[in-house]
Amino acid sequence: MLFGKNKDQDDTVVAMLAAAIRRDISFGALSPDQKLKIEELRQRYGGSNHSMRETLRLLTAEGMVEATAQRGFRVTSATEDDLRDILMMRLHVERFGLMRSMERADVAWEGSVIAAHHALRRAEERVQGDPDDLTALEWDEACRVFSATLVAASGSRRLIEMQDKFYNQSRRFRLALLREARLDFAARAKDQDALRDAILAKQTDHAIARLEDITRAEIMPDTG
Repeated sequence: MLFGKNKDQDDTVVAMLAAAIRRDISFGALSPDQKLKIEELRQRYGGSNHSMRETLRLLTAEGMVEATAQRGFRVTSATEDDLRDILMMRLHVERFGLMRSMERADVAWEGSVIAAHHALRRAEERVQGDPDDLTALEWDEACRVFSATLVAASGSRRLIEMQDKFYNQSRRFRLALLREARLDFAARAKDQDALRDAILAKQTDHAIARLEDITRAEIMPDTG
């Protein structure tokens, strides 16, 4: 019982540290290719050597951090090739996940899509009116929940985990577009409404097409 409790506490600390570092990578506070030294990270985020090393291993598995040949860690690069690769994987996973969810759809899942869509629309209105760090964080979370909801009824735990992994890898690109005022919120609203309506009307092909439009435009709008 004692060992189980300590393991639970360790897991909680690692999860909290990972969330903080993941957020700072996404918002650019930790730069692409930046070296991540255990002691410097502990001073900044807290935790023990063990918990910080476990955190970096977790983030490495997620693709947010890379292990170097010198047995250290660095923030994953963020080149245009990286972005295209992440976009390709997100599209493959989310298309299949949405298709599966629509095949297995029930009233509860459709209701969760409506709720997530409503929360996202409100978050987009707020971030346009007052684009500070807090509204950006709320908007980013609403985007994550909406995307996760679309694959939540797929019936595949591994697919859901993969969607979350590639979504997290794409966050910093989307947030950079937000900071640079390069997101077309009017077009996003139109596509989001069309996606919701297509899901409720059980129009799978149309829903997948709108999902592709949203995903491309929110992380790499110049791909067409």
